[in-house]
Amino acid sequence: MASTYPWGDLPIALRELLRPGLPGVVEEVIAAVRAEVMEYDQPLEGEFGLLISQGVTVALEQFVGLLGRDEDVPDLVTSAGLGRAEHRAGRTLDALQSAYRVGARVAWRAMAQVGAAEGVESTTMYRLAEAIFAYIDRLAAASVAGFTEAEAMRAGALQARRHALLELLASATRPDRAEVVRRAEGAGWSPPPRQVAALAVGVSDPAALARRMPSGSIGTALDPVGLVLIPDPDGPGRAARVRAALRDRPAVLGPTVAWDDAGASVQRALLGWSVHAAGGLSDDTLARTDDHLIALLLAANPRLTADLIARRLRALEEMAPGARERAIATLRAWLDAHGDVSAAAEMLHVHPQTVRYRLSGLREAIGDAALDDPTARLELALALQAATAFSARSPGAGDGASASHGSDTSDDPPPGNA
Repeated sequence: MASTYPWGDLPIALRELLRPGLPGVVEEVIAAVRAEVMEYDQPLEGEFGLLISQGVTVALEQFVGLLGRDEDVPDLVTSAGLGRAEHRAGRTLDALQSAYRVGARVAWRAMAQVGAAEGVESTTMYRLAEAIFAYIDRLAAASVAGFTEAEAMRAGALQARRHALLELLASATRPDRAEVVRRAEGAGWSPPPRQVAALAVGVSDPAALARRMPSGSIGTALDPVGLVLIPDPDGPGRAARVRAALRDRPAVLGPTVAWDDAGASVQRALLGWSVHAAGGLSDDTLARTDDHLIALLLAANPRLTADLIARRLRALEEMAPGARERAIATLRAWLDAHGDVSAAAEMLHVHPQTVRYRLSGLREAIGDAALDDPTARLELALALQAATAFSARSPGAGDGASASHGSDTSDDPPPGNA
Protein backbone atom coordinates (compact mmCIF):
# COMPACT_ATOMS: atom_id res chain seq x y z
CA MET A 1 0.00 0.00 0.00
CA ALA A 2 1.31 3.44 -0.91
CA SER A 3 2.45 5.67 1.93
CA THR A 4 0.48 8.71 3.01
CA TYR A 5 3.54 10.94 2.66
CA PRO A 6 5.83 11.05 -0.41
CA TRP A 7 8.94 10.40 1.66
CA GLY A 8 7.45 7.24 3.16
CA ASP A 9 7.91 5.17 -0.05
CA LEU A 10 11.62 5.98 -0.42
CA PRO A 11 14.25 3.38 0.51
CA ILE A 12 15.55 3.60 4.07
CA ALA A 13 19.04 3.15 2.63
CA LEU A 14 18.87 6.72 1.31
CA ARG A 15 19.20 8.00 4.87
CA GLU A 16 22.69 6.57 5.33
CA LEU A 17 23.61 7.57 1.80
CA LEU A 18 22.69 11.23 2.23
CA ARG A 19 23.41 11.89 5.93
CA PRO A 20 27.24 12.17 5.73
CA GLY A 21 27.05 15.02 3.25
CA LEU A 22 24.50 17.10 5.18
CA PRO A 23 26.95 19.58 6.78
CA GLY A 24 28.21 20.52 3.33
CA VAL A 25 24.68 20.87 1.97
CA VAL A 26 23.78 23.14 4.90
CA GLU A 27 26.67 25.45 4.00
CA GLU A 28 25.67 25.44 0.32
CA VAL A 29 22.07 26.29 1.10
CA ILE A 30 23.00 29.15 3.45
CA ALA A 31 25.45 30.60 0.91
CA ALA A 32 22.89 30.40 -1.91
CA VAL A 33 20.16 31.99 0.18
CA ARG A 34 22.42 34.90 1.17
CA ALA A 35 23.49 35.36 -2.44
CA GLU A 36 20.04 35.16 -4.03
CA VAL A 37 17.70 36.66 -1.43
CA MET A 38 18.59 40.31 -0.90
CA GLU A 39 16.98 40.56 2.55
CA TYR A 40 19.27 37.79 3.84
CA ASP A 41 22.50 39.27 2.50
CA GLN A 42 23.80 40.17 5.95
CA PRO A 43 26.27 38.78 8.51
CA LEU A 44 25.17 35.57 10.24
CA GLU A 45 25.11 37.22 13.67
CA GLY A 46 22.69 37.43 16.57
CA GLU A 47 19.18 36.04 16.27
CA PHE A 48 19.27 36.21 12.47
CA GLY A 49 22.40 34.07 12.17
CA LEU A 50 21.19 31.57 14.75
CA LEU A 51 17.79 31.11 13.15
CA ILE A 52 19.13 30.70 9.62
CA SER A 53 21.83 28.23 10.61
CA GLN A 54 19.57 26.31 12.95
CA GLY A 55 16.63 26.41 10.55
CA VAL A 56 18.56 24.96 7.59
CA THR A 57 20.29 22.33 9.74
CA VAL A 58 17.12 21.15 11.46
CA ALA A 59 15.19 21.12 8.18
CA LEU A 60 17.71 18.95 6.30
CA GLU A 61 18.42 16.54 9.14
CA GLN A 62 14.71 16.11 9.79
CA PHE A 63 13.99 15.45 6.12
CA VAL A 64 16.66 12.77 5.79
CA GLY A 65 15.39 11.18 9.02
CA LEU A 66 11.89 10.91 7.50
CA LEU A 67 12.98 8.91 4.45
CA GLY A 68 11.28 5.52 4.46
CA ARG A 69 8.91 6.51 7.29
CA ASP A 70 5.21 6.99 6.67
CA GLU A 71 4.76 9.76 9.22
CA ASP A 72 4.20 13.48 9.23
CA VAL A 73 6.88 16.06 9.91
CA PRO A 74 7.50 15.69 13.67
CA ASP A 75 8.83 19.18 14.38
CA LEU A 76 7.49 22.36 12.79
CA VAL A 77 8.38 24.58 15.75
CA THR A 78 11.58 25.85 14.15
CA SER A 79 9.78 26.79 10.94
CA ALA A 80 7.03 28.58 12.86
CA GLY A 81 9.76 30.39 14.79
CA LEU A 82 11.27 31.58 11.51
CA GLY A 83 7.90 33.07 10.56
CA ARG A 84 7.63 34.89 13.89
CA ALA A 85 11.22 36.13 13.52
CA GLU A 86 10.42 37.57 10.09
CA HIS A 87 7.53 39.46 11.66
CA ARG A 88 9.74 40.83 14.45
CA ALA A 89 12.31 41.92 11.88
CA GLY A 90 9.68 43.86 9.99
CA ARG A 91 10.05 41.77 6.84
CA THR A 92 7.29 40.24 4.79
CA LEU A 93 7.00 36.51 4.13
CA ASP A 94 8.22 37.00 0.57
CA ALA A 95 11.88 36.80 1.57
CA LEU A 96 11.35 33.63 3.61
CA GLN A 97 9.34 31.97 0.84
CA SER A 98 12.13 32.79 -1.61
CA ALA A 99 14.67 31.32 0.81
CA TYR A 100 12.66 28.10 1.01
CA ARG A 101 12.59 27.82 -2.79
CA VAL A 102 16.33 28.43 -3.07
CA GLY A 103 17.04 25.94 -0.29
CA ALA A 104 14.89 23.24 -1.87
CA ARG A 105 16.61 23.70 -5.22
CA VAL A 106 20.14 23.59 -3.79
CA ALA A 107 19.37 20.61 -1.52
CA TRP A 108 17.88 18.66 -4.42
CA ARG A 109 20.88 19.38 -6.63
CA ALA A 110 23.31 18.22 -3.95
CA MET A 111 21.32 15.05 -3.21
CA ALA A 112 20.95 14.32 -6.93
CA GLN A 113 24.71 14.47 -7.29
CA VAL A 114 25.13 11.97 -4.46
CA GLY A 115 22.46 9.70 -5.93
CA ALA A 116 24.03 9.80 -9.39
CA ALA A 117 27.47 9.01 -7.96
CA GLU A 118 26.07 6.02 -6.05
CA GLY A 119 23.98 4.70 -8.93
CA VAL A 120 20.56 5.27 -7.38
CA GLU A 121 17.74 4.48 -9.83
CA SER A 122 16.28 7.46 -11.62
CA THR A 123 12.72 6.65 -10.52
CA THR A 124 13.87 6.75 -6.91
CA MET A 125 15.53 10.12 -7.47
CA TYR A 126 12.32 11.48 -9.04
CA ARG A 127 10.39 10.43 -5.95
CA LEU A 128 13.09 12.02 -3.78
CA ALA A 129 12.60 15.32 -5.63
CA GLU A 130 8.85 15.12 -5.07
CA ALA A 131 9.42 14.42 -1.38
CA ILE A 132 11.80 17.38 -0.99
CA PHE A 133 9.36 19.87 -2.43
CA ALA A 134 6.38 18.44 -0.51
CA TYR A 135 8.44 18.69 2.67
CA ILE A 136 9.41 22.30 1.94
CA ASP A 137 5.71 23.12 1.44
CA ARG A 138 5.02 21.83 4.97
CA LEU A 139 7.80 23.98 6.43
CA ALA A 140 6.63 27.05 4.52
CA ALA A 141 3.05 26.56 5.76
CA ALA A 142 4.33 26.40 9.35
CA SER A 143 6.25 29.64 8.83
CA VAL A 144 3.15 31.33 7.44
CA ALA A 145 1.24 30.20 10.53
CA GLY A 146 3.96 31.58 12.82
CA PHE A 147 4.00 34.90 10.98
CA THR A 148 0.19 35.12 11.08
CA GLU A 149 0.14 34.34 14.79
CA ALA A 150 2.68 37.09 15.49
CA GLU A 151 0.67 39.55 13.42
CA ALA A 152 -2.54 38.64 15.25
CA MET A 153 -0.84 39.13 18.62
CA ARG A 154 0.58 42.47 17.52
CA ALA A 155 -2.77 43.60 16.15
CA GLY A 156 -4.55 42.49 19.33
CA ALA A 157 -2.11 44.32 21.58
CA LEU A 158 -2.26 47.42 19.37
CA GLN A 159 -6.06 47.41 19.38
CA ALA A 160 -6.06 47.08 23.17
CA ARG A 161 -3.85 50.17 23.40
CA ARG A 162 -6.10 52.06 20.99
CA HIS A 163 -9.11 51.11 23.08
CA ALA A 164 -7.35 52.50 26.15
CA LEU A 165 -6.59 55.76 24.32
CA LEU A 166 -10.17 56.27 23.12
CA GLU A 167 -11.54 55.29 26.52
CA LEU A 168 -9.35 57.98 28.09
CA LEU A 169 -10.56 60.59 25.59
CA ALA A 170 -14.18 59.61 26.24
CA SER A 171 -13.88 60.18 29.99
CA ALA A 172 -16.05 62.92 31.48
CA THR A 173 -13.04 64.82 32.81
CA ARG A 174 -10.42 66.38 30.54
CA PRO A 175 -7.49 63.92 30.38
CA ASP A 176 -3.93 64.85 31.22
CA ARG A 177 -2.10 65.90 28.03
CA ALA A 178 1.04 63.92 28.86
CA GLU A 179 -1.04 60.80 29.42
CA VAL A 180 -2.78 61.27 26.07
CA VAL A 181 0.62 61.62 24.36
CA ARG A 182 1.92 58.48 26.08
CA ARG A 183 -1.11 56.40 25.10
CA ALA A 184 -1.11 57.78 21.56
CA GLU A 185 2.48 56.60 21.12
CA GLY A 186 1.57 53.13 22.41
CA ALA A 187 -1.41 53.03 20.05
CA GLY A 188 0.73 53.65 16.99
CA TRP A 189 -0.75 57.13 16.68
CA SER A 190 2.39 59.19 16.98
CA PRO A 191 2.94 61.91 16.11
CA PRO A 192 -0.75 62.69 16.56
CA PRO A 193 -2.49 64.44 13.65
CA ARG A 194 -2.86 68.21 13.90
CA GLN A 195 -6.67 68.07 13.91
CA VAL A 196 -9.19 65.31 14.60
CA ALA A 197 -12.92 64.70 14.85
CA ALA A 198 -14.74 61.95 16.70
CA LEU A 199 -17.42 59.83 15.05
CA ALA A 200 -19.99 58.01 17.17
CA VAL A 201 -21.59 55.11 15.35
CA GLY A 202 -23.68 52.06 16.20
CA VAL A 203 -21.59 49.22 14.75
CA SER A 204 -20.30 46.07 16.38
CA ASP A 205 -16.75 46.42 15.00
CA PRO A 206 -15.63 50.07 14.94
CA ALA A 207 -12.01 48.98 14.43
CA ALA A 208 -12.96 47.40 11.10
CA LEU A 209 -14.95 50.52 10.18
CA ALA A 210 -11.91 52.68 10.99
CA ARG A 211 -9.89 50.75 8.41
CA ARG A 212 -12.34 51.94 5.73
CA MET A 213 -12.19 55.51 6.98
CA PRO A 214 -9.55 58.09 5.97
CA SER A 215 -6.01 56.87 6.66
CA GLY A 216 -4.88 57.12 10.27
CA SER A 217 -8.38 56.58 11.72
CA ILE A 218 -8.64 54.41 14.82
CA GLY A 219 -11.77 52.92 16.36
CA THR A 220 -13.06 50.88 19.27
CA ALA A 221 -16.29 49.83 20.95
CA LEU A 222 -17.33 51.84 23.98
CA ASP A 223 -20.58 50.33 25.26
CA PRO A 224 -23.17 51.10 23.98
CA VAL A 225 -21.64 52.88 20.99
CA GLY A 226 -18.73 52.58 18.59
CA LEU A 227 -16.20 55.40 18.41
CA VAL A 228 -13.84 56.32 15.57
CA LEU A 229 -11.25 59.09 15.73
CA ILE A 230 -10.64 60.61 12.28
CA PRO A 231 -7.49 62.63 11.50
CA ASP A 232 -7.73 65.78 9.36
CA PRO A 233 -11.49 65.31 8.82
CA ASP A 234 -11.82 68.47 6.73
CA GLY A 235 -9.08 67.54 4.24
CA PRO A 236 -9.83 67.08 0.53
CA GLY A 237 -12.09 64.10 -0.09
CA ARG A 238 -12.15 63.05 3.56
CA ALA A 239 -15.84 63.80 4.16
CA ALA A 240 -16.86 61.77 1.10
CA ARG A 241 -14.75 58.86 2.28
CA VAL A 242 -16.38 58.95 5.71
CA ARG A 243 -19.83 58.75 4.13
CA ALA A 244 -18.78 55.94 1.82
CA ALA A 245 -17.33 53.95 4.73
CA LEU A 246 -20.52 54.34 6.77
CA ARG A 247 -22.70 52.85 4.01
CA ASP A 248 -25.78 54.71 5.30
CA ARG A 249 -25.30 53.64 8.93
CA PRO A 250 -26.47 56.30 11.41
CA ALA A 251 -23.54 58.24 12.86
CA VAL A 252 -22.72 61.53 14.56
CA LEU A 253 -19.60 63.53 13.72
CA GLY A 254 -18.19 65.74 16.46
CA PRO A 255 -16.46 69.07 15.83
CA THR A 256 -12.99 69.32 14.34
CA VAL A 257 -10.54 70.16 17.12
CA ALA A 258 -6.82 70.16 17.84
CA TRP A 259 -5.64 66.64 18.68
CA ASP A 260 -4.98 67.50 22.34
CA ASP A 261 -8.62 68.58 22.65
CA ALA A 262 -9.92 65.37 21.05
CA GLY A 263 -11.87 64.57 24.22
CA ALA A 264 -14.18 67.53 23.53
CA SER A 265 -15.07 66.16 20.10
CA VAL A 266 -15.56 62.68 21.57
CA GLN A 267 -17.88 63.96 24.29
CA ARG A 268 -19.99 65.94 21.85
CA ALA A 269 -20.24 63.05 19.39
CA LEU A 270 -21.36 60.71 22.18
CA LEU A 271 -23.94 63.24 23.38
CA GLY A 272 -25.19 63.68 19.83
CA TRP A 273 -25.46 59.93 19.34
CA SER A 274 -27.92 59.58 22.21
CA VAL A 275 -30.18 62.14 20.51
CA HIS A 276 -29.62 61.02 16.92
CA ALA A 277 -30.32 57.37 17.71
CA ALA A 278 -33.74 58.46 18.99
CA GLY A 279 -34.43 60.42 15.80
CA GLY A 280 -33.99 63.82 17.41
CA LEU A 281 -31.18 65.34 15.35
CA SER A 282 -31.46 64.89 11.61
CA ASP A 283 -33.14 62.95 8.84
CA ASP A 284 -29.67 62.50 7.35
CA THR A 285 -27.97 59.33 8.59
CA LEU A 286 -24.79 61.33 9.22
CA ALA A 287 -25.45 64.19 11.64
CA ARG A 288 -22.82 66.84 12.37
CA THR A 289 -22.94 68.21 15.88
CA ASP A 290 -21.97 71.68 14.64
CA ASP A 291 -25.34 71.81 12.86
CA HIS A 292 -27.38 70.93 15.98
CA LEU A 293 -25.91 72.94 18.85
CA ILE A 294 -29.27 73.92 20.40
CA ALA A 295 -30.48 70.31 20.39
CA LEU A 296 -27.23 69.21 22.03
CA LEU A 297 -27.46 72.03 24.54
CA LEU A 298 -30.89 70.81 25.55
CA ALA A 299 -29.71 67.19 25.65
CA ALA A 300 -26.72 68.00 27.84
CA ASN A 301 -28.90 68.40 30.95
CA PRO A 302 -32.04 66.26 30.61
CA ARG A 303 -33.40 67.23 34.03
CA LEU A 304 -33.09 70.93 33.34
CA THR A 305 -34.65 70.47 29.91
CA ALA A 306 -37.56 68.54 31.42
CA ASP A 307 -38.10 71.35 33.91
CA LEU A 308 -38.09 73.90 31.07
CA ILE A 309 -40.69 71.90 29.15
CA ALA A 310 -42.86 71.52 32.23
CA ARG A 311 -42.62 75.21 33.11
CA ARG A 312 -43.48 76.56 29.68
CA LEU A 313 -45.93 73.91 28.43
CA ARG A 314 -47.67 72.78 31.63
CA ALA A 315 -50.49 75.26 31.06
CA LEU A 316 -51.48 73.27 27.97
CA GLU A 317 -52.08 70.06 29.94
CA GLU A 318 -55.74 70.74 30.63
CA MET A 319 -56.58 71.35 26.99
CA ALA A 320 -58.33 68.67 24.98
CA PRO A 321 -55.88 66.84 22.65
CA GLY A 322 -57.14 68.54 19.48
CA ALA A 323 -57.09 72.00 21.03
CA ARG A 324 -53.62 71.37 22.46
CA GLU A 325 -52.28 70.36 19.05
CA ARG A 326 -53.71 73.53 17.48
CA ALA A 327 -52.30 75.67 20.26
CA ILE A 328 -48.82 74.22 19.83
CA ALA A 329 -48.96 74.52 16.04
CA THR A 330 -50.01 78.15 16.41
CA LEU A 331 -47.24 78.90 18.88
CA ARG A 332 -44.65 77.42 16.55
CA ALA A 333 -45.91 79.30 13.53
CA TRP A 334 -46.16 82.59 15.42
CA LEU A 335 -42.64 82.22 16.87
CA ASP A 336 -41.23 81.17 13.49
CA ALA A 337 -42.88 84.26 11.96
CA HIS A 338 -41.38 86.49 14.68
CA GLY A 339 -44.84 87.59 15.79
CA ASP A 340 -46.17 88.37 12.31
CA VAL A 341 -49.80 87.20 12.44
CA SER A 342 -50.29 87.22 8.66
CA ALA A 343 -47.14 85.15 8.06
CA ALA A 344 -48.18 82.71 10.79
CA ALA A 345 -51.62 82.39 9.25
CA GLU A 346 -50.07 81.60 5.87
CA MET A 347 -47.96 78.85 7.45
CA LEU A 348 -51.06 77.38 9.09
CA HIS A 349 -53.31 77.83 6.04
CA VAL A 350 -55.90 79.70 8.11
CA HIS A 351 -57.26 83.25 8.25
CA PRO A 352 -55.20 85.78 10.27
CA GLN A 353 -58.23 86.39 12.47
CA THR A 354 -58.11 82.71 13.43
CA VAL A 355 -54.50 83.13 14.55
CA ARG A 356 -55.45 86.21 16.62
CA TYR A 357 -58.27 84.25 18.25
CA ARG A 358 -55.95 81.37 19.10
CA LEU A 359 -53.29 83.72 20.46
CA SER A 360 -55.92 85.34 22.66
CA GLY A 361 -56.70 81.92 24.11
CA LEU A 362 -53.00 81.21 24.59
CA ARG A 363 -52.52 84.48 26.49
CA GLU A 364 -55.24 83.37 28.88
CA ALA A 365 -53.62 79.93 29.25
CA ILE A 366 -49.93 80.80 29.56
CA GLY A 367 -49.99 84.52 30.35
CA ASP A 368 -49.07 87.67 28.48
CA ALA A 369 -45.45 87.53 29.69
CA ALA A 370 -44.81 84.20 27.95
CA LEU A 371 -45.58 85.84 24.61
CA ASP A 372 -44.33 89.37 25.19
CA ASP A 373 -41.13 88.95 27.22
CA PRO A 374 -38.10 88.14 24.99
CA THR A 375 -36.58 85.71 27.50
CA ALA A 376 -39.87 83.95 28.04
CA ARG A 377 -40.42 83.64 24.28
CA LEU A 378 -36.95 82.10 23.92
CA GLU A 379 -37.74 79.61 26.67
CA LEU A 380 -41.04 78.80 25.01
CA ALA A 381 -39.34 78.19 21.66
CA LEU A 382 -36.72 75.96 23.30
CA ALA A 383 -39.37 74.04 25.21
CA LEU A 384 -41.27 73.34 22.01
CA GLN A 385 -38.11 72.13 20.26
CA ALA A 386 -37.08 70.00 23.22
CA ALA A 387 -40.51 68.43 23.53
CA THR A 388 -40.26 67.33 19.92
CA ALA A 389 -36.69 66.07 20.06
CA PHE A 390 -36.56 64.34 23.44
CA SER A 391 -38.68 61.97 25.42
CA ALA A 392 -38.29 64.13 28.55
CA ARG A 393 -41.47 66.10 27.93
CA SER A 394 -44.31 67.23 30.10
CA PRO A 395 -47.48 65.14 30.10
CA GLY A 396 -49.31 67.98 28.39
CA ALA A 397 -46.79 68.27 25.60
CA GLY A 398 -47.38 64.63 24.69
CA ASP A 399 -48.41 64.04 21.12
CA GLY A 400 -49.21 67.68 20.62
CA ALA A 401 -45.57 68.65 20.98
CA SER A 402 -44.84 66.87 17.75
CA ALA A 403 -47.70 68.42 15.81
CA SER A 404 -46.71 70.28 12.68
CA HIS A 405 -48.19 73.50 11.32
CA GLY A 406 -51.65 72.39 10.18
CA SER A 407 -54.90 73.73 8.84
CA ASP A 408 -57.37 72.15 11.30
CA THR A 409 -59.78 74.89 12.32
CA SER A 410 -62.08 72.74 14.46
CA ASP A 411 -63.49 74.66 17.40
CA ASP A 412 -62.15 77.95 15.97
CA PRO A 413 -64.64 80.80 15.45
CA PRO A 414 -65.52 81.98 11.97
CA PRO A 415 -62.65 84.20 10.84
CA GLY A 416 -64.37 87.58 10.66
CA ASN A 417 -62.56 90.49 9.13
CA ALA A 418 -58.82 90.61 9.52
